[in-house]
Amino acid sequence: MRNGSQGGVVIGLVAALAFATSGPVVKPLLDAGWTPGAAILARLGLGVLLLTVPTALALRGRWRLVLAEWRVVVGFGALGVAAAATLYYASLTRLPVAVALLVEYTGPLLLLGWTWLRFRRTPSRTTVLGAVVATVGLALVLDLAGDLRLDPIGLLLAFGAAIGNAAYFLFTARPSRLPAVALAGTGMALGLVIIAIVAAVGILPLRAPLVDVTLLGTAVSWVLPVLVVGVVPTALAYGLSAVSVRLLGDRTASFLALSEVLFAVALAWVLLGERPLPVQLVGAALVVAGVALVRRGEHGSTPVLAAT
Repeated sequence: MRNGSQGGVVIGLVAALAFATSGPVVKPLLDAGWTPGAAILARLGLGVLLLTVPTALALRGRWRLVLAEWRVVVGFGALGVAAAATLYYASLTRLPVAVALLVEYTGPLLLLGWTWLRFRRTPSRTTVLGAVVATVGLALVLDLAGDLRLDPIGLLLAFGAAIGNAAYFLFTARPSRLPAVALAGTGMALGLVIIAIVAAVGILPLRAPLVDVTLLGTAVSWVLPVLVVGVVPTALAYGLSAVSVRLLGDRTASFLALSEVLFAVALAWVLLGERPLPVQLVGAALVVAGVALVRRGEHGSTPVLAAT
């Protein structure tokens, strides 16, 4: 493996671990009465603040690049940041963290479907097998044949987040003169503006009671989870992930990002006591294995965004 690829894998794993803290850390805020809109505004607001200097340094006065690459910035900010994060947080008000995240991370399969439609390629047998395995795994995660009853609106919101997840990798991997950190910073700023406008017109409710929340069985101020979610899964994670996708490509990076699911399951179990059912653990393993097969079947194919 080349040094660049090795570095991309390490950076991608760190980004996945950072992203994984988002759901388990923010859910206590949602349970305490915060709305998803308020939580995501606080998260992105702090993230934009922290990425302002790195973005400025990356551009070094070349702000015209942002205008030249406006399509990438808009797609990344509107779908990959604003839509994905808001819908994921909304799904957390109705679903366990692990379920919401696993549904969201069917995004790579949606991305694969997009490439099939875009280039009209016949998928390999390995790719088809991977898609089937991942679908079976998702069915087990949702416990469709069992007694577990999951909120249908929550699932719909999570599938909406999956579209945003696919868009995130689609636009991040697009060949661009815009530095990866600058894309993360400007895209996040645009996402913040979009969510603020949607909230201002009354579509997205805002409520943020200044209360204590429970983490690891201990009552802590609301400030702590807001700071953690603004720094770790936002400024740090988006910046590192954008670099990883540029080094590895959208397909490999989106597969590697599935490790976020495993990290999040463990964190939700430890921080929130959300212990998954055995059948859901099997399903999670199948989802990861299925997407791995999809990636193997697609290895060496033309990158999605090189031709768009």
